[in-house]
Amino acid sequence: MENSKRELTLRFLAEPTDVNFGGKVHGGMVMKWIDQAGYACARHWSGGYCVTVYVGGIRFLKPIHIGSLVEIQAKVIYTGRTSMHISVDVLANDPKEDEKIKTTHCVIIFVAVDKDGKPEPTPKWIPESKEDKDLEDYAKRLMELRTNIQEEMSRR
Repeated sequence: MENSKRELTLRFLAEPTDVNFGGKVHGGMVMKWIDQAGYACARHWSGGYCVTVYVGGIRFLKPIHIGSLVEIQAKVIYTGRTSMHISVDVLANDPKEDEKIKTTHCVIIFVAVDKDGKPEPTPKWIPESKEDKDLEDYAKRLMELRTNIQEEMSRR
């Protein structure tokens, strides 16, 4: 499958309606944008409907100011038989400046589903560059960590 279907970028301005009590963009709004970009990327890759099954390790690195140009970059970094691991980075900058700052990062897992909601196969992504192989390894390490977390949480 071609790489152009692997990546997706959304861009828009942070609006006053996105503000929290501290005067910055609300974290819940950022999470909504992440899910929307991740879904659009997964759907574009799979060609069909997808559901979010896991959102992990959202890291809020820097605040986003109202009026900032926001860029959400979503990219397939691993595929299973029915699942797609999407890396999502949120960048922001003052529209009068060129330098973008990474504000948030996470990995979301989507599963392709058929019209009855049953998982269905998705196209396999095969990393070719060193950077892509490193991203796939990152996704695999996160899978292992999730397994350990799930085992620990099931004890409660």
